[in-house]
Amino acid sequence: MQQQLIVAVLAGLGGMIGWGLADFFAKKTIDKIGDIASLGWGHVCGTIAFFSLLGYELFNGKTLHIDASLYEWFGVAFFGALQATVYFFVYKSFAKGQVGVLSPIFASFSGFVALFSVILFGEVVPPIFLLGLIPLFFGILLVNVDITALKDRKISLVATPGFKEIAIATVLAVFWTLGWHKFVTDKDWMLYAALMYAFMTLAILLYAVSQRIDIKVPESSMWKYLAGIGIAEAVAYFAISVGYSTTSYTSIIGLLSGAFSVPTIFLARAFLGERMSKAQGLGVVFILLGIIFVATLS
Repeated sequence: MQQQLIVAVLAGLGGMIGWGLADFFAKKTIDKIGDIASLGWGHVCGTIAFFSLLGYELFNGKTLHIDASLYEWFGVAFFGALQATVYFFVYKSFAKGQVGVLSPIFASFSGFVALFSVILFGEVVPPIFLLGLIPLFFGILLVNVDITALKDRKISLVATPGFKEIAIATVLAVFWTLGWHKFVTDKDWMLYAALMYAFMTLAILLYAVSQRIDIKVPESSMWKYLAGIGIAEAVAYFAISVGYSTTSYTSIIGLLSGAFSVPTIFLARAFLGERMSKAQGLGVVFILLGIIFVATLS
C-alpha cells in the first residue's frame, strides 16, 4: 500500500511536469504555425520519442506484450481518438471564448475524476489524504482563473462563447481518465501508452488533412519546441500510465497531474515575461501545500 501511494504521487507529479512543459513549448509554436499544426507535429515528435524508448527496451531484452484480441486493439485506438477529441474541443472552445473563464471549467475534470473514482468505483483513499487533495483541487481552479474576466457582470456561464465545447471536453476528459485507468491496469503500460499516443497522433493528422489545414512548419527554429512538446507529453502519458496500471489511486494521480498549469505559469513568467495574478499566486500556494501534504503522507 505504501509503495502504491509513492508510485501514485510520482506518477501524478510526472503528469503535471510533463503536461506543464508541453503547454509552455506550445506557447512558443502556436502563434507561429497555428494550433493544429503545433498539436499535430508535437504529437508526431512524441510518437517518435515513445517508440524510440520501446526500441531501446527491446534492444535490451525486454519483452513487450499486447493481447492479440480485437478488443485490445480497438481499446488503444479508441482511447487515442478520444484524447484527440478532447484536445479538439478544448482548442475550439478557447478559440471562441475567454480562456480565463473556460480554463477553470476544464481544470475541474481532475476533481470529478477523484470524486467519481471514490464514489462510483470504490477507490479507498485514507481520510487524512483529503487534507491534501481538497486544497490541491481548489488551487488548480485558482491558477486557471482570470478574476478580471469573472468580474464581468455580463457573463452568463451557459451563454458564454465556448462553454458548450469546454463542457464536452471536460466530460470526455473525465471519461478518458477513468476509462484509461481501468483499461491499462495490470497490462504492459509502456506499450499500451505508446500505441494509444500513436493513434491519438494519427487522429489529429487525419483531422488536419480532412479539413485541409496547413500544417507546414516554415521556420526551422520551431522544431526544437515541437520536439519539446512531444517529449514532454510522452513523459506525462508515460508517468500516468505507470501509475494507473500499477496502483489504485486514480484520485491522487488525477489531481496531481491536473495541476499542470503550475510549471507552465512559472516557465512563462521566467522566459516569456508573463505576470502571475494574485489569484494564480494563491492557487500555486494551495497546490504546493497539497502536494507537500500528500507526498509527506506517502
